[in-house]
Amino acid sequence: MHPARDTNAPPAQTPDPSAAPYRAGVFGRLAHWSGRHRWGALLLWVLVVAAITVGSQAAGSSYRNDFSLPGTDSQAAADLMKEHGSLQAGDSVQIVFRDLRDPDGVRGDRADIASLLDRVRGLPAVADVRSPFADASAVSRDGTIAYATVTLDDKAESVAKEDVTRIIDTARAAAGDGLEVQLGGDAVRGAEEEAGGASEGAGMLAALVILVLLFGSVVAAALPLVTALFAVGGAIGLIALASHVFTIADFTPPIMMLVGLGVGVDYALLIFYRYRHELTHGADTGTAARRALDAAGRTVFFAGCTVIIALLGLVALGLGSLQGVALAVALTVLVTMAASLVLLPALLALFGKRIQRHVHKQAARAEAKGRESGRRWRALASAVQRRPLPALLAAVVALLALSAPALGLRLGFADAGNDAPTSTSRKAYDLLADGFGPGFNGPLVVVSQGDSAAADALRTTLTRTDGIAAATPPLPTRDGAVSTVIAFPSTAPQDAGTADLVRDLRDDVLPPLAERTGATYLVGGSTAATQDFADSVSARMPLFVAIVVGLSALLLMVVFRSVLIPLKAALLNLLSIAAALGTITLVFQEGWFGVQPGPIEAFIPVMIFAIVFGLSMDYEVFLISRIHEEWERTKDPSAAVREGLAATGKVITAAAAIMIVVFAAFVLSPSRMLQQFGLGLAVAILLDALVIRCLIVPAVMQLLGRRAWWLPGVLARRLPRVALEGPGGGDGVRG
Repeated sequence: MHPARDTNAPPAQTPDPSAAPYRAGVFGRLAHWSGRHRWGALLLWVLVVAAITVGSQAAGSSYRNDFSLPGTDSQAAADLMKEHGSLQAGDSVQIVFRDLRDPDGVRGDRADIASLLDRVRGLPAVADVRSPFADASAVSRDGTIAYATVTLDDKAESVAKEDVTRIIDTARAAAGDGLEVQLGGDAVRGAEEEAGGASEGAGMLAALVILVLLFGSVVAAALPLVTALFAVGGAIGLIALASHVFTIADFTPPIMMLVGLGVGVDYALLIFYRYRHELTHGADTGTAARRALDAAGRTVFFAGCTVIIALLGLVALGLGSLQGVALAVALTVLVTMAASLVLLPALLALFGKRIQRHVHKQAARAEAKGRESGRRWRALASAVQRRPLPALLAAVVALLALSAPALGLRLGFADAGNDAPTSTSRKAYDLLADGFGPGFNGPLVVVSQGDSAAADALRTTLTRTDGIAAATPPLPTRDGAVSTVIAFPSTAPQDAGTADLVRDLRDDVLPPLAERTGATYLVGGSTAATQDFADSVSARMPLFVAIVVGLSALLLMVVFRSVLIPLKAALLNLLSIAAALGTITLVFQEGWFGVQPGPIEAFIPVMIFAIVFGLSMDYEVFLISRIHEEWERTKDPSAAVREGLAATGKVITAAAAIMIVVFAAFVLSPSRMLQQFGLGLAVAILLDALVIRCLIVPAVMQLLGRRAWWLPGVLARRLPRVALEGPGGGDGVRG
């Protein structure tokens, strides 16, 4: 007679290492501490996050952009104008007028416009106001459109938004009786940027749905989300406080939110999935938590370090605006990693018994139905292994086809022409283009350091240059040592012809003139600065890629003691990133799916590369460590790949799906930059999880066979031994 079986008990299993006495490693001991002091650990996190939040709310933030580019013409021109007191040293706001009713056009509104400009002249941050009637070129030929130039006392990013908003409100109040008033300029665009929020909420809701479907329990699904929210909340407060000390760009918080939510849920999920695996195999809740941290926790730690290394590689670019972003996002990843290793074990200790009962019920039902864990993933691996070369070629060709558009990638920055049609900056942009030509929205500020004759010669040369529609008379500084000529291209600011014009002026037109007059000529202004930024990123990208790929490959070589595994990982990661860049090129540069075409934001490729390369290593380590465990146990390369994919396929796909929905939700953001960023990350993770991990990796590992684990004797003796497998077993989730 056998006793009746308890349906809540774990199903019968083959002997498992968890039954043996368990000696915890570093991360296991950390989990043990968090579990024993669960309320203290949770309270500590709550108090720290609350203190950071209160402190950041009280102190406020001091985000500021640093687009300085030492060593470039545009930066030299800006420095020269500022040194000699040129009014053009500060950015400007255009107040654009249109009157289609009055027979005299805007000239019939001269008194109202003059009164408005007098009020604007007395506002804070205004250095000068130039009336449209002070210069005949400021009124369109048909007289219906005119513009006044409001020169600010500093660069747009340094002027307080409240001051710019006051200018906007004062000017818009003058509209009426047939007179339309719109405002343009970088400062105006910055002041009327829409707030996000809906995209983050949509991403979190989608992630919760996926987790509930994966675990079948709201409590289990909520733990990774709660961990991620704690981490992101703390990181955002820390960066807001740090912005008072360091230069951190104002577009950093949404990027932190995007990366923090995706990475936070991903890391917590990998640990939690391993925890459930240990419960299924009969471990008690405490041992399961320690084993999960010793195994998956090591993977999370390694993957997090790889992401941080990739982000800190951005420092090698030497671009101030990106260094602050890189440090902020790296800190976010560090905090999410800490939350997964410290906070999550405390939450598991609180809800462990409830999760254990649910896991045992699920395991009993699966055993009763005869389900084999990982059966479909094992079958997929077997199918690929039967024909590895066709599977590899088909997948690589598809990725190369997606990557091809990236060869025509054009870097730049969105301007008012990409803003919402209802915004005043977009309306002003369109009015100026209608009245004065497309190049009017992106003037070139050409600086002449010399006598007045040299400045006159500059204007004459510019008016005769192909691609320039008009040029203003020289505008001398207060000390007369420097003059500026504002040249208006015949092409729009984002047009490739405008970038070619900047290069032609610097390389072919101005050098001979400088030799003849003895003066120094520099091409500056926001359009030229955009080109300089894009050129700087392009020039320094190879060094950045070499640093990130080299350090990441070295880490993989140490962990897996193989030469070919790191090489394969680097090449495949580069392929998925190239395909993601090709996709955003098609959508945002070529205008697919009704998106307004324009250049790709200049820093998007390097940011996507840094983040995706690090995140891809997450899945690489999780999959290859499980394959490596099987290889060490059986020395059968084909079986190792099958079992590795069978054990990790479900969790990798779920983790990737969560990151994809979180990243893709940012396509709903009103910011074009965040749309590009979200789509690029989502596509890269999708391709990495489905095409690379499910098709290319099994095919390559099958073709390499035993050679995949080859390591020259010299390296084998010199490299330290670092195991991802904890004392209690392998890192992968067993099938």
